Amino acid sequence: AAKMAAPTMAERKACWAARDELWQCLDGHGDQAARCEQLRRLFEERCPQQWVKYFDKRRDFLKYKKKLETEGYHPPEADGKS
Repeated sequence: AAKMAAPTMAERKACWAARDELWQCLDGHGDQAARCEQLRRLFEERCPQQWVKYFDKRRDFLKYKKKLETEGYHPPEADGKS
C-alpha cells in the first residue's frame, strides 16, 4: 500500500480553509449537512481521510461542549428521545 505523504504546508492550509468554510456553513444552517454538501466534498477532497475523521469528531465534541455550556447537562434519558 502506498504510504500517505504528510501534507505540505499549502495542502494543510487548503484543508483548514475547507474545514472552516464547511463549519461556518453548518453553523449558519443549523447543521443541515445537505445545505453544505459542496463544501463537504471540498473538505473531503482537500484533507487526508484521517483528518476528516478527526475534524468530524472534533466538531461533534465542540458542539457537545457548547451545548453543555449553554444549556447545562441533561442526562440523555430526561430528553424524551433516546
